[in-house]
Amino acid sequence: MNFVKKLLGYSWLILILIIAVTAVFVFAMKSNSRMETDLDEYMPQKHPAFVYSSQAEELFGIKDGIIFAIENEDGIYNEGTLQKIKDLTKDLQSMDGIEKSDVTSLYTADNIVGSEYGMEVNAFYSRVPKSEEKLQQLRDDVRSNDMIYGRLVSLDETATIIIAEIDDYVFTEDFYNQVLELADSYEGPETLYVAGIPIVEGTLGKLAPKDMKTMAPIVIAIIIIVLLMILRSVKGTILNLLVVLFSTVWTFGLMALLNIPIYSVSTMIPVMLIAIGVAYGIHLFNHLELYLQKNPQAEKRDALADMLKHMWKPVLMAAVTTAVGFVSLVTSEVFPVKYFGLFTAFGVLSALFFALVLIPAGLMVVGLPKFRKFGRQQPTTDNFASRFANRIVKHRIMTILLTVFVVALSIYGISRVWINSSFLANFEEDSDIVNTDRFINENFAGTSSLNIVLEADEPDKFKDPDVLKLVDNLQGKLESLEMVGDTFSLADFINRMNMVMNEDREEYSIIPDSNEMIAQYLLLYEMSGDPENLISVVDYEYQTLNLTAQMKSDDSRTIRTAIDVVEGYRQDFRNLGVEINFAGTGYKGLVFSELILKGQISSLIMSILIVIVLVSFMFRNFIIGLIASVPILITTLINFGVMGLLNVPLGPTTALISSIAVGIGIDYAIHFIDRYRAYSIETGDKNKTAGLTMYNTGRAIMFNAVVVISGFLALLFSMFPPNRQLGALVSLNMFSSFIGTLTIMFLLMYMSNTYFKTKKLNAI
Repeated sequence: MNFVKKLLGYSWLILILIIAVTAVFVFAMKSNSRMETDLDEYMPQKHPAFVYSSQAEELFGIKDGIIFAIENEDGIYNEGTLQKIKDLTKDLQSMDGIEKSDVTSLYTADNIVGSEYGMEVNAFYSRVPKSEEKLQQLRDDVRSNDMIYGRLVSLDETATIIIAEIDDYVFTEDFYNQVLELADSYEGPETLYVAGIPIVEGTLGKLAPKDMKTMAPIVIAIIIIVLLMILRSVKGTILNLLVVLFSTVWTFGLMALLNIPIYSVSTMIPVMLIAIGVAYGIHLFNHLELYLQKNPQAEKRDALADMLKHMWKPVLMAAVTTAVGFVSLVTSEVFPVKYFGLFTAFGVLSALFFALVLIPAGLMVVGLPKFRKFGRQQPTTDNFASRFANRIVKHRIMTILLTVFVVALSIYGISRVWINSSFLANFEEDSDIVNTDRFINENFAGTSSLNIVLEADEPDKFKDPDVLKLVDNLQGKLESLEMVGDTFSLADFINRMNMVMNEDREEYSIIPDSNEMIAQYLLLYEMSGDPENLISVVDYEYQTLNLTAQMKSDDSRTIRTAIDVVEGYRQDFRNLGVEINFAGTGYKGLVFSELILKGQISSLIMSILIVIVLVSFMFRNFIIGLIASVPILITTLINFGVMGLLNVPLGPTTALISSIAVGIGIDYAIHFIDRYRAYSIETGDKNKTAGLTMYNTGRAIMFNAVVVISGFLALLFSMFPPNRQLGALVSLNMFSSFIGTLTIMFLLMYMSNTYFKTKKLNAI
């Protein structure tokens, strides 16, 4: 106590040191903060699935593509539109970072045709056709080539696409802006759409910082209003805001110093810290107000010393358990989730430090707040809180039965929870990027892809008719799926070549029975066309084949359905000496979603177990640890139950919820148990203890819940649907934890006679 009073004498020095360190972090943020938009960087590159996928991508030159769709409602077969296709293709080929051969359009595509000399590979057009006769010839050529018709040109012939493939390192904010400016320059009378994974990344990187800048003032405004209503003190409100402001700056400053990028989920850290950090100050000010009610003439230093003496332990316990909830996310292999957990935990501990140091030092400098009473009752056994506690005890059977019903309903809801790895789910259904993606998926093969990599036990295996027929059969099965727009492999080349070598008769669009015939076709193609075109579908030894399935959605359910079909062919291929593997954006997205689920389960189990151990250690009672965990366990069940019942998917953002709920929700239990224990010593009476705890700590917990819920509800103003879902669900969780603490947990403590079995209580 004397040490604390002595330390309070150095308040000015403490404030100066805090400001100086904060200035260092501000400088780090300005000089080294960066936004990570490459979705591949969200994934663990050392994971076997990603290692193999990277190898396959290098072997077949698989790259993410920017898709330009050109729509002319009157049809694309006119001089102006065809000229625009040619010009845009050339402009893309000349851009820094794009290889000329990586741009595919109607202007660059190969047309395999039969001739008197055997087989030729020609361009569909080099000079833009102007006469009606030549335009009709181009139309007929496209219609007769199913490698182009429906793939590069829509079936209704009103749209065509240009695909520009790029390496990951090429895509930057400047490159993104250049692409959009180029597309805008070609608008009219045709409509241009730009889509693809790089565009999703760029749009996310552009909107996420804007969203954070929009959200922070809204959250701060809401917190200010709520704090003024709860604390009724301008000084208290300002000091609480400084706590969360400094903790946020320290968190992002540390990320910058350690060169950790800001991911999309990282933009929610300020909202988390603003909503969480003020809670510690609320408990401090609640105790200070009650102390000043009893001791109105108390000296400033005595009042603050008493506040720290009685509140540092429960506030410390609450902060540590909250940090543990976030640290448990480190078990996730998904980088954004892992770093979110680590740095939010650091922010929480920073908020604890500022609450216990900045608030007392600030009050020493500016003076104690003058609380307005508004007819506040003095603690008695005849108040609403006491009557509430009595009713819970009186209707304990009903309380327990209601809890069991809620748990049962939640368990049913959990059975309906699904995982969504779609990055487009980050955007509004009616946003430009989603509408563009929808347009391309409706008119073409799809914007997402799944690569099925077939590896044979010997060279030239993929010249074997039996193997190629099985590949062709698999493609047909995949194409029968509603969400698979198209497939493409070496079999398509062979089918096309066999048809044109047999007078373009449709019945010959099949794999020939002769191994020698297939080898001859491939030799003719290499002599007539560009053999480099085959690199994307088969390796030089014809031992590894790439089958690409174009998907009309990038969500995990769609990808999983396609993979299940492929798995049904595994034994058939194995009988022919071929093994199946997977690669590409779609497959990585599926693995990503599975890692999210795995990380969610492991972090949830870890956080609950650690919280039980910590609370048991804090109160030196294992039963107390179990009782304290009841509200957060019920809250977790309610959270996932509501997600299942409302069809809210589990994704990178919503995966954070359970650990947040555990970390924040346990605060209520700790404060309640701490005061319950103290009053049990003071009164020795169970009913008086219940009433006093409900009145004092119950009120503070309610204030805490109101602030946290209000802060997270501010996420409803976010432009990203997952953020809004997170805000609503966390608010629900906080309400559930608050109600659970004051009902079922209190009831368990009351019925178990906790702290009333012996008169003497050991101190911590």
